[in-house]
Amino acid sequence: MTIDTDPEKIKEILERGVEKVIDKSHLETALKSGKKLRIYYGIDPTSPSIHLGHAIVLWKLKSFQELGHEVILLIGDFTARIGDPTDKDSVRQPLTERQVQTNMKSYKEQASLILDFKKTELKYNSEWLSRLNFEKVLEIASRISVQRMLERDMFEKRIQEGKTISLHEFLYPLMQGYDSVAMNVDLEIAGNDQLFNMLTGRDLQKIYNKKDKDVLTTKLLLGTDSRKMSKTFGNTIPLTAQPNEMFGKIMSMKDEQIGDYFELCTQTPMAEVAKIKQDLQNQLVNPRNLKESLAFEIVKLYHGEKEAGNARTEFEIVHQRGELPSEIAEWQAQKRAYNILDLLFESELTASKAEAKRMILGKAVEINGQIKTDWQEIIKVENNMIIQVGKRKFIKITMR
Repeated sequence: MTIDTDPEKIKEILERGVEKVIDKSHLETALKSGKKLRIYYGIDPTSPSIHLGHAIVLWKLKSFQELGHEVILLIGDFTARIGDPTDKDSVRQPLTERQVQTNMKSYKEQASLILDFKKTELKYNSEWLSRLNFEKVLEIASRISVQRMLERDMFEKRIQEGKTISLHEFLYPLMQGYDSVAMNVDLEIAGNDQLFNMLTGRDLQKIYNKKDKDVLTTKLLLGTDSRKMSKTFGNTIPLTAQPNEMFGKIMSMKDEQIGDYFELCTQTPMAEVAKIKQDLQNQLVNPRNLKESLAFEIVKLYHGEKEAGNARTEFEIVHQRGELPSEIAEWQAQKRAYNILDLLFESELTASKAEAKRMILGKAVEINGQIKTDWQEIIKVENNMIIQVGKRKFIKITMR
């Protein structure tokens, strides 16, 4: 396949949603040379879902794929068991092999919403990391100093706070860095929070394969609570989310995130994105209308235009007209009466009884249209009873 060296496409790849490129002039020259580059992105399967934050990098990988370059999606089935310490203020507990296998079961299927797997190489880093003996691990470890590891802000912060740093956390950047060596890549792309790990791989690639590995980091996406979108924070928007859920989550985010979401999560041309950001800044447009357009564009990417339109209509029915959703999930009650906290938790409307109590005290729980404020109330359940928690969670009770 001939490599596409269109300068405008290369410019778009190197600028849209990009935080850093090391070394940009080196990478730009390589892209314009017509040489086929070997490029990879790695995901640790620490949860079963790939979310919009991952998708930013997957779309970037697809852009390189469309230029004709060789792309690799690496599943970190070995490194996930160690646990990336990035952004963690305490020791991360390693996952078992069984947990990792369960989490990554549908990763290829989810990633295929973006990548063409006829042109994508799928790899697992257990292929090489599980075969390293202790002698080789020691040899790799000798290449990176403790002082270099302590340059990481989170390690320095933990030391100042008297918190533990485990030795296995020092090994994580080495293992991720060794992925670049094992696959002998020209470029690694990932979110900007992975920069330290990526630069470790750049150093190891220079040492072992005597070549420069360029690094491209993307901007980080804020989640639904305005923190970095992260599985740890539980504020993600999974690619597998149903259209109504995805639409609703996007509509619930803060107005100041709209411009970045258009840039990072849609295919909207950058000239139009720039105008959206400028109009928002100058208060020339209603943020709610823009957010609705944004939600439509994102749902369309993963579910198609018809489902995006249906999700928009459903949102208007529920949240603008105050009507019930056209489809409500059913939950079969096992008893005739429940404490309201037990009812919300057992029906999975809340993740815990503590959350259920918070939602009740916040007047965010309705049963058959009546707001509930007493968290000790005993609810006598009835067939077809409708329970709503927050703006988007509904169930219909069915009796045994």
